[in-house]
Amino acid sequence: MAKSKLDSVYRRMLITRFFERGWGKPENLQKLFQFRKIISERNTCFPLVPKDYPVEIIKEEKFPDGVVLEGKFLTPLELHLPGVVPKAAQNAHFQVILPNKWTDSAKPICIHLAGTGDHFFWRRRNLIAKPLMKEANIGAIILENPFYGSRKPDNQVRSNLHNVSDIFVMGGCLILECLVLLHWCERNGFGPLGVTGLSMGGHMASLAATNWPKPLVLVPCLSWSTAATVFTTGVMSQSINWDMLETQYYSDGKYCERLSKMVTVIDDAFTAGQTFIKNFNQSLIELKKDIRNVKQMQNDKLAGLENNSETQNEANNSLTKLMELILPKPSLEEKIDITKINWWEREALQFMRGMMDECTHLKNFSVPYETSLIIAICAKDDAYVPRDGCTSLEDIWPGAEIRYLDAGHVSAYVLHQKLFRSCIIEGFERAKKMYATYNARQQEENLEKTLSSKITYHELLEKYMKSC
Repeated sequence: MAKSKLDSVYRRMLITRFFERGWGKPENLQKLFQFRKIISERNTCFPLVPKDYPVEIIKEEKFPDGVVLEGKFLTPLELHLPGVVPKAAQNAHFQVILPNKWTDSAKPICIHLAGTGDHFFWRRRNLIAKPLMKEANIGAIILENPFYGSRKPDNQVRSNLHNVSDIFVMGGCLILECLVLLHWCERNGFGPLGVTGLSMGGHMASLAATNWPKPLVLVPCLSWSTAATVFTTGVMSQSINWDMLETQYYSDGKYCERLSKMVTVIDDAFTAGQTFIKNFNQSLIELKKDIRNVKQMQNDKLAGLENNSETQNEANNSLTKLMELILPKPSLEEKIDITKINWWEREALQFMRGMMDECTHLKNFSVPYETSLIIAICAKDDAYVPRDGCTSLEDIWPGAEIRYLDAGHVSAYVLHQKLFRSCIIEGFERAKKMYATYNARQQEENLEKTLSSKITYHELLEKYMKSC
């Protein structure tokens, strides 16, 4: 997979530094790893959030095209893992964007999850939610991420998550919070329902969708099957202090002796590294061949010249300049790539890969209820979300549709918002056809259950007589 130069340049322009305080408390990581086994299975995760989970609407504002509601509720993760969620992030805040009038009997609503750095509601509301409402009469719920916006701890700067464990807290919160919001939608008569997001938001949407036991539109944009490569081989890995993480890993036996045994790398951790080394070595062979050819050409040229030192010096200078063109000085990115030969052997990186796979790899989660409602959009040249060495979405979710853009991560985000919206609209058009059939079938099943559980007067009398 070719990597976008724009992605690399853009990443170097940012000053975001991740995980400056390390891995996180060992006891919290242990709780999160254990809890992952519960929330990754639909039959054990779904019962964690009651259908009548309390949600408070605190504000309503009307505008020409519709209405905006604001609400909040306590994140269910705080109830199941007390003390793991920072106090500032414990209340989930969200906005609901609804049209003044629905065009048909369906009342579609899509939950929009935030990508990295997407604080508060403005960006998603104006770039995707409102246009979707105008174009296709689709309502929206914009959920604020833990550690972002009003849910950001006071001592956190911008999107600079302090600990690796914060990513898993964020994911656990969003999975359960989406269940709360989907239940709220059903109680208020909305449907069909869906969930989407860009980049990190796309992956969080994928995780959240695995635990809803009914058809659900899912449109993950610019994400893939695991977050492991994002933090180990993608350009974001350059924003991590690996020396500090490795020092902490070895200084506390709880990480290297206990926690490392609780995580499993799903895909071969060395595949991408081996691919890089193979390609790198092949490039060196070809490069040496080119240099030999250039030298031979230059020697042939020198042989025809008189034995003049000035002429020879000029020729040698030309050769030097030509060599610089063929073998330029390595850029920052190339220096980082070259060190990967040894970097892949670092235990801190392998621990990171194992943790990310354990808690984010879609192979560890249930397959969404209806994969025909999944349309995933990926960038072919994505340097933020590398796909090398990762199990493909097609293999994990048979029946899902994967579409590829000829773009990098940044250019896809900037240039293809309309495409993302059109895929969401297409997903909801599919869902509308399925929605009426599904609801009719559910009503029939509920009626059958009611009839089969009814006790007639004679059966009740007989039961009473026996008890006497």
